[in-house]
Amino acid sequence: MTHYVPLMMNLEERRCVIVGGGTVAERKVASLIEAGAEVTLISPTATNRLQGFHSEGRMDWIQRGYQAGDLAGAFLAYAATDRQGINDEVVLEAEGLGIPVNHAGDGSRGSFITPSIVRRGGLILAVSTSGAGPGASRALSREIMERYGDDYETYVDFLSFVRTAVKRRVQDRQMRARLYKSLAEMDILSSIREGRFQPWNEAEVIAWMDSYREE
Repeated sequence: MTHYVPLMMNLEERRCVIVGGGTVAERKVASLIEAGAEVTLISPTATNRLQGFHSEGRMDWIQRGYQAGDLAGAFLAYAATDRQGINDEVVLEAEGLGIPVNHAGDGSRGSFITPSIVRRGGLILAVSTSGAGPGASRALSREIMERYGDDYETYVDFLSFVRTAVKRRVQDRQMRARLYKSLAEMDILSSIREGRFQPWNEAEVIAWMDSYREE
């Protein structure tokens, strides 16, 4: 079994090319659009949802079959057609250009696979069986969705807000580390679940930071 290394990639304004216009391509495109990528779809046909993305200006659509050279300038590539030969050609071109590529039909043929995702705001939980059982990954994701509810979205939003303020206002590394440690030790989740949590505003964050400076 291949040993994969999980990564979280920033695809904001990165060109990603998807070859294929079916339901598999649809899922890939939807996640890429959500990530802020510049998406180009290459396929003579496309699902209704993909056509909707195109009509809304959320992706480019080259309405023809794949041709050699289509991956030029891509940051990521996806081979997502229902034809093994075409998918293999896409992978071969991507590898020649040094572009990470996902082979939707057989993950082992590409350079990366995409896990099942559970997203709660800024919290992202990824599940993968290294390609051995996509169905098992989806089942595990459903279990995780039940375990990690919307309270985690509120929690992560709070952490992000406070950490951003600390980065912006505190230059001393030791003080930063002290504040981050204190933030991590706060029992925010319990107060969110019990309905006692009140989001901080900027002034409250500053007051919290100042209380540590005075100690």
